[in-house]
Amino acid sequence: MAGDRPEGGEVPLLYSEGNVAARVALEREVRGWSTTELAERVTRAGIKMNQTAVWRIENGTPRRRINLDEALAFSRVFELPLEELMSPPLEGLDIASRRLVQEAVEAFYETRDARDRLHHAVVAIADHIKAHPDSSRAIHEQCLRLMGDERDARALSSDIEDGGHY
Repeated sequence: MAGDRPEGGEVPLLYSEGNVAARVALEREVRGWSTTELAERVTRAGIKMNQTAVWRIENGTPRRRINLDEALAFSRVFELPLEELMSPPLEGLDIASRRLVQEAVEAFYETRDARDRLHHAVVAIADHIKAHPDSSRAIHEQCLRLMGDERDARALSSDIEDGGHY
């Protein structure tokens, strides 16, 4: 439709190789990685790449093309869904804001993973106590010894008695 076209006559693409190149540069900068470090990470992810290739993707004239395997490797390295990697960068979000958001997202996932580990460990201890009821007191004492803080040890013991952390 003529009314949907910008002044230059081109229809902007929601997903494009140009967006991937822009996102590669942005995501690399947000993480504070050099082009060499990104190339090494992509190589470790299974796609051989060197620093020059990363630079040409980000800055080349003409820009170096990105094949599907490389896009998937970038997606894996940046821990972003491919669709997000292909999307245009959000307007109004500077590098400092992106870094803060990235840090919060990483902390969120680390915390979630730690809660899951804690839950599984607590369930395993609770199951062990059910099978060996005479070990209960010693387990709770060991929690106190290892934690050093009585309130925290009581909280962990309570989770064990309840049979899980959640």
